[in-house]
Amino acid sequence: MYFFYVDESGSRDPSVGTEQTPKPHIYVLLAVGIYERMWLPLEQELSGLKISLVDQLRQAGAGTFELADCEVKSNWLRNPQGRVKHSPFLSSLSSSQLRTIAETYFAQLRKRRAVVIASVIDKRNLPSGTTLRILHQHAYELVLQRIQSYMRTYHPRHQALIVMDDTDKNLNQIVAMQHASFLREGKWLTSEKSINEFHLPSANDLPGGVQLTMNPTFPNIVEYPFFTRSELSNGVQLADQLAYNVYRAFRHHDETYPPFEKMLPYVYRSRDSATLHGLVVWPDASPLVGVAEDWWSEHKQKALTP
Repeated sequence: MYFFYVDESGSRDPSVGTEQTPKPHIYVLLAVGIYERMWLPLEQELSGLKISLVDQLRQAGAGTFELADCEVKSNWLRNPQGRVKHSPFLSSLSSSQLRTIAETYFAQLRKRRAVVIASVIDKRNLPSGTTLRILHQHAYELVLQRIQSYMRTYHPRHQALIVMDDTDKNLNQIVAMQHASFLREGKWLTSEKSINEFHLPSANDLPGGVQLTMNPTFPNIVEYPFFTRSELSNGVQLADQLAYNVYRAFRHHDETYPPFEKMLPYVYRSRDSATLHGLVVWPDASPLVGVAEDWWSEHKQKALTP
């Protein structure tokens, strides 16, 4: 079995604001996958580092922390104000210790032979009427499609379990029902409204301009996602940090952002590395679709240059 830890970066709000008060136009949903036997080494190394740092802080009289107090989020690592507001543990660490945490998390990609899959939503090109729920639904479906493709290509005899942050009971239920619907029905609506909003029994009842598109089946994906508190899951925390790297690169059109550039080799790609399957941009009309393709071509060229 493979565990795919999922987290997001950016707001699910589909609005991009106004010219006077713009809002960020990028939303990223990312999954990082590892083989089940890699779970324990990942947990041992990351939790072991946290326990060691907790012990150092205790001995220095800088506070007493439990492992659940040691959640690592990208925003808190990067922003002192975020650390002060949300994480007494990280706020008590030195710059060197924070750097060690970030590097140790990132090293798991190589050590655990991880794979990264991400959907990037460009809100500037969303269909009219797109809601928060539709945005997340499509982002999630794109990720599931790529996970299934990866499993079929490289590990057809294994299953994939989706592990997500337990943020809200109602949201968890919505995601779980969407997940089950994707796997059960094998289809989705390409439109500004979801099939749940139409409550339609068949494709014959679809309004004009709405198409029913057949979706690949998901035989390698476990029927329901597993929800866990992010402070208890180093895998979800790793996904959070990787999701920001993708968000940062696409929001600022900067493929040379070092953390993003370093994680590109771990993104799911074809066997001949010609195509980067694990990084998908939606909608198709977004200019970022071509940007992502160009970035991968440039990355391959750099890798081949002595």
